[in-house]
Amino acid sequence: MKIARFSTGDELRYGIVEGLPAGESCPSGESGGRLIVLRGDPLYTPPEATGEIVPLDEVRLVSPVIPRSKVIGIGKNYAAHAAEMGGAAPDEPIVFLKPNTAVIGPDAPIVLPPWSRQVHHEGELAVVIGSPAKNVDAADAGRVILGYTVADDVSARDPRGGDAVRAKAFDTSCPLGPWIEIPEPGSDGAFDPSCAAIRTRVDGAVVQEGTTADMITPVPELIALVSRIFTLLPGDVILTGTPAGVGEIRAGQRVEVGVEGIGRFSNPVVRR
Repeated sequence: MKIARFSTGDELRYGIVEGLPAGESCPSGESGGRLIVLRGDPLYTPPEATGEIVPLDEVRLVSPVIPRSKVIGIGKNYAAHAAEMGGAAPDEPIVFLKPNTAVIGPDAPIVLPPWSRQVHHEGELAVVIGSPAKNVDAADAGRVILGYTVADDVSARDPRGGDAVRAKAFDTSCPLGPWIEIPEPGSDGAFDPSCAAIRTRVDGAVVQEGTTADMITPVPELIALVSRIFTLLPGDVILTGTPAGVGEIRAGQRVEVGVEGIGRFSNPVVRR
């Protein structure tokens, strides 16, 4: 089940995405599809339809979640990416934070920070937490997951002194979208976070391609690790790391990120 957060004006609402053509995952006007409008916030209440149906091409999709607490990033979780960054994979995952002010949704501009002249795209699978979690065992991690979405961990490579906050936490550095894929137990074709293709395109050309099967630390173990550091709260988002193929983005370009089985979305890049 795909749940999107959207607007048809000033009001933000949620809806279940239905009617996409087989194999289609792009929320464009050409793809058709509709939204079954929901009451309230599905992060806190069971999905309940209002009876209203809205064509997908008549709404503006926004970030499927704005974390009330934090975005947790995982660095160098793919060996090939660690190698392209000039070193071996770390013995343990690198953990960093992004504020919720970094989060934007589909079509919102990525604003390049004024202190950087080298900003990279990093397409990733993201996990949305659905219930409070502390010291969770990997075998029990599934119970705290609401669903999965797609992220671009936009990263500045040249802050002075390797400043991780400037590199990772600036405004607009965490595009999320296009919706949350919520697992439905027993359903055919359920999303599998352990084997999903990740692709990034710049101006339509594929520039990054990998699979979550190559993660060094898989999703359940990441949740266990992070929940030992701090409490996870509903709406928290975990970025699970990027495969090899990261590269520079420049003002005037459009970056699209996608995860097979969830969807894809894009953002223009600007400098102000």
